[in-house]
Amino acid sequence: MNPGSSPGLDGRTDIERAVTLLTEWLPVSLHPLARIAFNYRWCWMGAAVEDLFRVVDPAVWRRSGRNPRQVIEGTARSRLDELGHDRGYVEQVRRAWTDIRHDLERPAFAGPFRAEQPIAYVCAEFGIHGSLPCYSGGLGMLAGDLLKAASDLAVPMIGIGLMYRQGYFSQRLDLSGLQHEYWTPADLDRLPAALVTGADGTPVVVNVRMRKRSVRIQVWRVDVGRVPLYLLDTDREDNEPIDRWITARLYVGDRHTRLAQYSVLGIGGMRVLEALGIRPALVHLNEGHGALSSFERLRELMAFGRGFEDALEQVRHETVFTTHTPVEAGNESYREDEIAAVLGDFMEELPIPPAAFFGLGRKDPANRTEPSGFTPLALRTSRVANGVSRRHGAVSRAMWKSVWPERALENVPIRHVTNGVHTTTWMAGPMQALLDEQLGADWRTRLHDTAMWDAIQGIPDEKLWAVRSELRARLIDYVREKSVGDRLARGESPEYVEAAARVLDPSRLTVGFARRVATYKRLYLLTRFPDRALQLLGGERPLQILLAGKAHPSDQEAKDALRNVFQIKHAPGVGGHVAFLENYDFEIARRMVAGVDVWVNLPRPPLEASGTSGMKATLNGVLNLSVLDGWWAEAYDGSNGWAIATPEAGPAEQDDHDARALLDLLEREVVPLFHDRDAAGVPRGWVARVKASLGSLIPRFTAERMVRDYVDTLYVPRNPLLE
Repeated sequence: MNPGSSPGLDGRTDIERAVTLLTEWLPVSLHPLARIAFNYRWCWMGAAVEDLFRVVDPAVWRRSGRNPRQVIEGTARSRLDELGHDRGYVEQVRRAWTDIRHDLERPAFAGPFRAEQPIAYVCAEFGIHGSLPCYSGGLGMLAGDLLKAASDLAVPMIGIGLMYRQGYFSQRLDLSGLQHEYWTPADLDRLPAALVTGADGTPVVVNVRMRKRSVRIQVWRVDVGRVPLYLLDTDREDNEPIDRWITARLYVGDRHTRLAQYSVLGIGGMRVLEALGIRPALVHLNEGHGALSSFERLRELMAFGRGFEDALEQVRHETVFTTHTPVEAGNESYREDEIAAVLGDFMEELPIPPAAFFGLGRKDPANRTEPSGFTPLALRTSRVANGVSRRHGAVSRAMWKSVWPERALENVPIRHVTNGVHTTTWMAGPMQALLDEQLGADWRTRLHDTAMWDAIQGIPDEKLWAVRSELRARLIDYVREKSVGDRLARGESPEYVEAAARVLDPSRLTVGFARRVATYKRLYLLTRFPDRALQLLGGERPLQILLAGKAHPSDQEAKDALRNVFQIKHAPGVGGHVAFLENYDFEIARRMVAGVDVWVNLPRPPLEASGTSGMKATLNGVLNLSVLDGWWAEAYDGSNGWAIATPEAGPAEQDDHDARALLDLLEREVVPLFHDRDAAGVPRGWVARVKASLGSLIPRFTAERMVRDYVDTLYVPRNPLLE
């Protein structure tokens, strides 16, 4: 049912086979449930469809990480038979599958791409759903949202990534707040994924020479609506143990293993597509991890007699590149000897001299002392590139101008497509129901219609405030339940564990700060002036703070910042006003962006390339209080949230300024506005700001708008002066 060019080889028959096997667990009346389980389209169809799996067995649903296949396989047959005789439930299943089937059968997006020659979107991580452990943070969430939006718009696209057996790490804090990491292997045979096989029924396997031996790579198919996602996997018994480890974990610390991962993704990814009979019309590199795909396509073209310059020009014409990292130090590079140790055999397969190989990855190709990096390689082998916000585009042009020394700054071929988020993934059910009532049930297909969003102003204040209050209460209930488990696991005192059941107040102003704990995110600003912060937490009109986030296992500075903030729980009178949710993941993120009142973001400019968590919060009527960087620099208009303008100064002075500005805004504007209620108990001024946020931001920062921008401005060549 999904796009592809070789029905017998591209994994569709393997998905069908897996669906057939899963139906054996189900009574005949529920066979469509197996088809729903094997297409992640269900996860953005709303709570009613998600409940089809949850009600089967809530305990299994929760323990499995909301994995629909495991719910079916892990539930007693008697319970499944009971549901199979429930006419209402059977009808709900039938309707859900009918909706998905009709979605898959829609005509493709009108444009230059076809199912036989799709866009290949290459990324090291994909955040599709919490049950698929192939993501760590914002980059993966963005990639998952883009695939979902491409499916919604029927844009012919496929995803190429890695199947991480252990995913990203799980987090546990000890009594002092120090982060500890652990990894949990995924059972791939119980995921809604299928190992792709060939005509003879054996797995499709490609080989890439690395570290003086051949590494065999197999591939799994996951269906994301209309978009097939292919995930490459080296964990095969016929590989050496060290090579089986290549795709074990996301963003491992070992540089050689990371280089091997990028080789599997880039070189192996292109060879897998060739083995499946898929010839992409365009390769979109999301960050530089897949940039070695350019060398593989060069090798293939030159093997058919094309000259180097001619082949390189074709590769460029068929490639676009998105960069996410606004500091040069964050763009990974390798010395010649490091590359040769991993890719020496592949380099020998390329009919180009080593100097050309290494030079394409340098800002100055002739400087042999400069390491080769994936960002310069991606820039040099792409027709055009983009940053992920307006400001980030300008920062990137200045940062990488030396790759094009002959061009004026304004002609550096790096544009911008500001990120967006997938609306129905991140907007909570009560808010969607309110929009159904106010905008009409078809609003999900009219996200780009700015005039439609004017109707937000007509929502009765009482109804919007009721939805916001409901979402906050839901979040607090979840936080209380989770906090009990977190505190028990840390070995906290019985009194402190029991207090978790009363932590936070469902009627109190709730501030959220959740993201990857990197130093530039400046989590520490929350406690830079502890006396003022404690006064806000314990004053006459106290607010409460909800925190979550993971520090990279190798980032000790970030771990220290996390521990210092964690210690605030010991301050007198504030223990019940602050909560830290351990092991920040997809599900925690969904709950937090829906339930807090204010979303705080404090990056050091210009290091926030875009930021998408604030966009997700906006979908739910949450107000942003953010430094003017990334997306917020082009989103803030004075009425739709609050902003901090960071001065041009040294880091310490910037930190003092921004920490004071945060506290000033909270004390003088945010807290008073939240508590300024009328006789009906509604904060009219607050609700007016929420409406301004919803109406001005949602149509501009959706993943649908982002995909349309990519198709219109990058995928189809426009200005030859920039290309």
